[in-house]
Amino acid sequence: MTANRSLIIAIYSDDSSVRNSIKSALGKRVSVEFAEHKILEFATGNAVKSFIDDKKSADIFILDGEAVPEGGLGLARQLKDELFNCPPILVITGRAEDAWLAGWSRADGVVTHPIDPFTIAATVGNLLKTQSTLQG
Repeated sequence: MTANRSLIIAIYSDDSSVRNSIKSALGKRVSVEFAEHKILEFATGNAVKSFIDDKKSADIFILDGEAVPEGGLGLARQLKDELFNCPPILVITGRAEDAWLAGWSRADGVVTHPIDPFTIAATVGNLLKTQSTLQG
């Protein structure tokens, strides 16, 4: 990923306030190392799956583990199982003690509610850098 290609960040949460918190935390750029990004919002697991079924992709998925009725942890595991070269997945859990669930889901990163802007932006940036290093 280079600074000249726009990133696509997919956010899944049934709660619009969570999606808005993530969008606000990420701003227009995750870091100076990356171009401005486009954020795609999904309110249902089925919408994420339709997006994937249409052969579309994102540079990173941010999934709310507290979403209902389909939690982001189960969706993360499904994406990791079914997508070839699955992009990085960041899950948001309700408590730090739920980090083991993120491991089960095969997520690449985990943060907790409430959304801390600095933590989520730094985590997204690190996951994108790691992915870029692995691909390059």
